[in-house]
Amino acid sequence: MIRSGLIAAALVALSGAALAQSTSLPGIGRPATPKEIAAWDIDVRPDFKGLPKGSGSVAMGQDVWEGKCAHCHGVFGESNEVFSPLVGGTTAEDVKTGRVARLTDTSYPGRTTLMKVATVSTLWDYINRAMPWNAPKSLKTDEVYAVTAYLLNMGGVLPDNFVMSDKNIAEVQARMPNRNGMTLDHGMWPGKSLKTAGKPDVKAVACMTNCEAEPKVASFLPDFARNAHGNLAEQNRLVGAQRGADTTRPPGAVVATAAVAAATATAAAPDKAGGFASINALLSKHSCSACHGVDQKLVGPSFREIAQKHGSRADAVDYLAGKIRSGGSGVWGPVPMPAQTLPEADARTLAQWLKDGAKK
Repeated sequence: MIRSGLIAAALVALSGAALAQSTSLPGIGRPATPKEIAAWDIDVRPDFKGLPKGSGSVAMGQDVWEGKCAHCHGVFGESNEVFSPLVGGTTAEDVKTGRVARLTDTSYPGRTTLMKVATVSTLWDYINRAMPWNAPKSLKTDEVYAVTAYLLNMGGVLPDNFVMSDKNIAEVQARMPNRNGMTLDHGMWPGKSLKTAGKPDVKAVACMTNCEAEPKVASFLPDFARNAHGNLAEQNRLVGAQRGADTTRPPGAVVATAAVAAATATAAAPDKAGGFASINALLSKHSCSACHGVDQKLVGPSFREIAQKHGSRADAVDYLAGKIRSGGSGVWGPVPMPAQTLPEADARTLAQWLKDGAKK
């Protein structure tokens, strides 16, 4: 009996050791430090859990907006042909009711961010983690409060003298134009923890019998319409995963998107001082390519367009270097370019490249 008890105890100990080894994965990874967790744990929830302490005025937000936001989102939040409008479509009555009337108005031309968003935490959280586009997470906490306040001020939600903070953000939520626009009737979050109605619009059922051997194409781009609106490959930004088909070629041909062409040109360029490889490194280093393509207009004009317009000036290098560093607006339309904090030598190198025709 004693021997049987010892054997049983040994088996229990061995099973416990095996379980510990299977869950701890010895030699692989390590626990995250509190500092590492804090750097990622920055989400702000609708009940404002996770919101850091701070404050920012509408006036301060205007300064931050004009310096870091307006070149993409417009001076008044109207944005441009690349980004969707943030402001517009809301009224003082919407602030009272909490439901944007124009969301059901089919004659209204579009849907802006302030028309759709229901929680101010959504705006604060997204601005904090993702803006500006070329330098995400670079805004200070007070700047995020200020920019959020200014954005809501442009939409008529907050007055000009308002100072938004973690202390009064609940008051701001009570003024959101579409705060009552959320619904659970669609059943997207089924479960006992939420009082939902309806069924989910998707039900995944694995096909285990009589499955189709090959997929069937349900739609396609007919040949007569393939290039009706120009080459789709040339109409996509050089960021993100979306790539348009090269509609100048027949279906099935190798797709030569602008991004692939740029990458190929960069790889083939000689890696020497003054070559395009070094220029491209500068463009990436100073985030110039976030708003300009070499031969494609993005947020701002292409580098080739700039070269054609100003390259023939006698003072082209001095002029272009100055414009790169100081920014400005009005030359290429209403969207302003913010001042750039790059070394003078880098600015003049890029200016010389533009004067020479922005060649690859």
